[in-house]
Amino acid sequence: MSIVAVSEGTTSSVTPEILHDVAAKNNITISSKPDQEAFLLVLQSADATQKLVDDLPDYIDPRLAPVPTIGGERKYFKAENNDLNAWSHRTRLIALNPTSSILKGRKIAVKDNISVAGIPHTCGTFPQFISKSGKHPIPEMDATVVQRLLLAGATIVGTSTCENYSLTPLSYTSATGPVHNPWLRNYNTGGSSSGSAALLSLPLARSAGTPDLPSVSDDDDNAIIDMALGGDQAGSIRLPASYCGIYGLKPTHGLIPYTGIAGLLPQIDHVGPMARTLEDLASLLTVLSGYDGLDPRMTPESPPHPSPKDYASSLAEFTSSPHPLKIGILTESFLESSGTAPKISSVIHSALSSAFPPQTTPSSSCPHTTLHNISVPLHPLSPAIWTAATRPAMASHAIGGLPSSTFHPPPHLSPRWPLDQEMYEALLHHNPAVLSLCLGSTFLSEKYDHAAQAKAQRHVVQLRAAYDRALEEVDVLVTPTAPDVAPRHPDMSKKGEVGSGLMEKVRLAVGLTAQTCGMDVSGHPALSVPCGWAEVGEGGPMGENGEREKLPVGMQIIGKRWDEETVLKAARAFEMGGGGLGERYA
Repeated sequence: MSIVAVSEGTTSSVTPEILHDVAAKNNITISSKPDQEAFLLVLQSADATQKLVDDLPDYIDPRLAPVPTIGGERKYFKAENNDLNAWSHRTRLIALNPTSSILKGRKIAVKDNISVAGIPHTCGTFPQFISKSGKHPIPEMDATVVQRLLLAGATIVGTSTCENYSLTPLSYTSATGPVHNPWLRNYNTGGSSSGSAALLSLPLARSAGTPDLPSVSDDDDNAIIDMALGGDQAGSIRLPASYCGIYGLKPTHGLIPYTGIAGLLPQIDHVGPMARTLEDLASLLTVLSGYDGLDPRMTPESPPHPSPKDYASSLAEFTSSPHPLKIGILTESFLESSGTAPKISSVIHSALSSAFPPQTTPSSSCPHTTLHNISVPLHPLSPAIWTAATRPAMASHAIGGLPSSTFHPPPHLSPRWPLDQEMYEALLHHNPAVLSLCLGSTFLSEKYDHAAQAKAQRHVVQLRAAYDRALEEVDVLVTPTAPDVAPRHPDMSKKGEVGSGLMEKVRLAVGLTAQTCGMDVSGHPALSVPCGWAEVGEGGPMGENGEREKLPVGMQIIGKRWDEETVLKAARAFEMGGGGLGERYA
């Protein structure tokens, strides 16, 4: 490695004591005085070089300049009627000069870990933890996906609440409080894309007659949105979709650029569409897909932008002229030993059998669609592989903001790092998963050397190959999305009051991403599809009909990498066979 310049004859704050401390941290002692002088000069030169760049004005790539919007200056406001706590900030952004009309007039909410120029960026946490000013930072750039929405004619009506640092599969951790499931108050919507899912499912719950929901008009805070953006590193699009009875797609890794979004780890960062209908999901996917020239998560396999695939047209063609599909039921995912509740397995198996009955003659809805049991013996180990491959490095990226291989991390975020006592006290109450991650990252990275971490990465490749082999036999794989329906929120009473303890909060999240996190490291596309209802857990409330309340069940459809089209077609085939959310109390 070369040295830019030697800082001889200059004043430096790097002293011999600092050199000794740095050497000790590397488990060495520099005893020779000439060597000490030489290495001291090396450190002083490195410091001067780093300071030279650090003193430069910051740089934002012109390709991320805010899209000009109607009215000029962007304005935002807090939702006055935010009963579900699903809104972070409200706005109304429409491009001044859109380049297409694919999403014209469609109202969209954007998860609040995504940069929207002029709108506060909270990442679901407290302002002092991500900004040196003590206020939530306001981006001067639009994330690539935000640009694409606006240029396609969409109306961005706000940012949706996300969980604290986007680090939980539940929805009680945001600094502003729990996000409530529209189908049953005080129950989780799932996380971390909690607000997006709640806003999308609100009109479904309202039309079904769910009591105690906020009223709605076209212009108020509960205005119906058509689509939303979410993020997914272990299941954070798919779990909220499952819990709320909507569609949520984690795309192939590298299909949609993540530029301008607060991430957890580049290897598993995904942004994707959420919607009430497959048509809307497909339209949104068409707009979002394709290389942006900035995101290193994208590969030579990533398509250009605009996408050469029109997912909405492909879905429409399949609907009018369906063709045979082979649906693989991933057997290990339905075992009770995998954590899946028997009632969830029963709902999904029943829905599949009803939509795709054994046929001796072609079906009018989808000819010769067949179900096949497929074994992937490595699948039960996918959560362990995900953990070993990601946890040692994740805290410094997700909480500390280490840019790693990302070319253009959001410049407005200034994360506080390392942890301090104020962060500990706040997060212990709001999101202990952040503390678990930080403690676990420190422990694992110190106990297990880089060779062990490298081995875990090779097992990621093994896991990807296992899914690839299974998908050579069938068109898609099916698993449960979540092991059970949404659980109740913990009691978030403050310290000193009666409330849920740390262990109760930790236990709530155990095993929730068992069926979803494997696709985040393997990169395969995975879609949560609403497929029915199941009763809430023991002790849950009773409905007006005398039965225990029911909440939505989601079914996960997994496809070959870069083949979102077939995933959407399989979901449409399921719908054409009568599958879907259905009646809550049939």
